Amino acid sequence: MIKIGNAPCSWGVEFADDSRNPSWRQVLKENNEAGYKGIELGPIGYMPENPTVLAEALNEFNQELIGGVIFRPFHDPNKWDEVLDASKRTCEALSAHGASLLVIIDSISPRRAPTAGRSDEAVQMNSVEWQNFKNRITTIAKIGAEEYGLKVGIHAHAAGFIDFEPELERLLDEVDEKILGICFDTGHHSYAGFDPLKFMKKHISRINYVHFKDTNPLVKSRVIKERIGFYDACAQGIFCNLGKGEIDFTQVRNVLINANFNGWCTVEQDCDPNGKTSPITDALRNREYLHSIGF
Repeated sequence: MIKIGNAPCSWGVEFADDSRNPSWRQVLKENNEAGYKGIELGPIGYMPENPTVLAEALNEFNQELIGGVIFRPFHDPNKWDEVLDASKRTCEALSAHGASLLVIIDSISPRRAPTAGRSDEAVQMNSVEWQNFKNRITTIAKIGAEEYGLKVGIHAHAAGFIDFEPELERLLDEVDEKILGICFDTGHHSYAGFDPLKFMKKHISRINYVHFKDTNPLVKSRVIKERIGFYDACAQGIFCNLGKGEIDFTQVRNVLINANFNGWCTVEQDCDPNGKTSPITDALRNREYLHSIGF
């Protein structure tokens, strides 16, 4: 059974301490009103880490906690303490509420930001950097999988060091699939210049979680050409309502159904917290679209 959820990033929540964030209770309330029964945790510290407080609110708004994302600089050895702390706190929060999915994302790197969407120009790590980078990801994957019993997935993300398909596949080849699966994001794969459907068909057995995101091809072409940063690209609408961009979600559904995929698919429409769009309106439209194609 495929279940459809949403995430705080669809309300512009990327960092827990951003003063522009809507309240966490507002996000839970509006997610419920838009027809979703599941929500991601968001960045650790955004929702209450007191299990009793959050459990009561999840129950009040008829929400199931799906999983959580560690969006941290795995590429930076000097930030390891930050990465480890956020990872353990996220695992604790997920475990407290019976959530099963942990997503690892290497956050945006200044070395990679100028070449988001440009795989042929992107700077690459040297062999030592890559080995240490991979080891940091593996360490967190082991913690999540072996200590907390979570399904862990690596998520490619624009402007990080796991962005383009060859990097993602290299990591998958080098890390045991027993501890690391894939959280596949349709929009980021398209942003990076690769074919989401082709990748899904090739790696469906390792995909344990899916993020539904659509990309506006005109905006994507322009932000890549003009080297516009990721968050500015979000503000300019690179991620549009599902079904309004270049991702064929009917075919995405077919791939999942044919593979007997059983689990969560979460809508993520990253947006500017101060943007002109209404998150709840987008959430409603996205849910209605997915319902119209059989989700």
